[in-house]
Amino acid sequence: MMKYATGEAMLKDALRLSQGMSYKNAMADLPLGGGKAVIWGDSKADKSPDLFRAFGRAVASLNGTYYTAEDVGIDVADMEIVRQETEFVAGLDHGAAASGDPSPITATGVFRGILETARRAFGTDDLTTRTIAVQGVGSVGAHTCDFLAKAGATLVITDIDQAALKAVAARTGARIVAPDDIYDVEADIFSPNALGAVVNEQTLERLKVKAIAGAANNQLVMPEMGELLRRKGILYAPDYVINGGGIINVAAEISGNYSRDWVDSKLDRLMETLGAVLDEALAQDKPTNEVADRIARQRIADAR
Repeated sequence: MMKYATGEAMLKDALRLSQGMSYKNAMADLPLGGGKAVIWGDSKADKSPDLFRAFGRAVASLNGTYYTAEDVGIDVADMEIVRQETEFVAGLDHGAAASGDPSPITATGVFRGILETARRAFGTDDLTTRTIAVQGVGSVGAHTCDFLAKAGATLVITDIDQAALKAVAARTGARIVAPDDIYDVEADIFSPNALGAVVNEQTLERLKVKAIAGAANNQLVMPEMGELLRRKGILYAPDYVINGGGIINVAAEISGNYSRDWVDSKLDRLMETLGAVLDEALAQDKPTNEVADRIARQRIADAR
């Protein structure tokens, strides 16, 4: 749920997100296609039961070809209202095979993906000497910060939600900076965990990191940014690979037979896939997003 500037911007975001979901499911080796719904509105001011019930009816009209779950601006409580109108909702706390909020699983994958990326960018996944600039401390970002702090990383964090920032800082000892200042932080890794298109020509000039690894969808404003990152010596973990933990959890739930062991095994394979993408890109001196896109498209073609 987001307050878009125009209807065209909303449509563009939905199409990019849906493509990302297709690639994400392919890279996670899931028997799912890809789709994404967006709600145009201010998540802090425009939520109402009527809105979410109307959204639920829209989802129901698709007759099971699309499942919905919480994401940016949406929480499990909102999805409970959606569930009043449709059965095609995942990530709830009750019901058949319910697995709850997928954010912790997403964060687990992001943390493990950061380790995979660090191993290749720095030759070690020891984070005790690393500073990580974290953009966004919502559901996934906050859990990711907890994992990173436990691993000994020094954190610099930002968000527009001051209460969330203070809570994470209190737990992790993170330093808080203003939202726009996060791009200027002297850090080893930049971890975007909020909105997309944050890696662009303007921010790239300001970033002083060796790697980018985070949960946000569509981090690159355009695919060509991958080549610019490569030229600058910044190793980028493709977003739809590193953030696939949540959809793995959702896939287990909608199967009707949730198994945490199955989720963990799929997450292990996803991390192997991420490592393979990074290794191929480094060996062939190619942008990581180009390598990931090629593999995702091939997997989709093979499944048809």
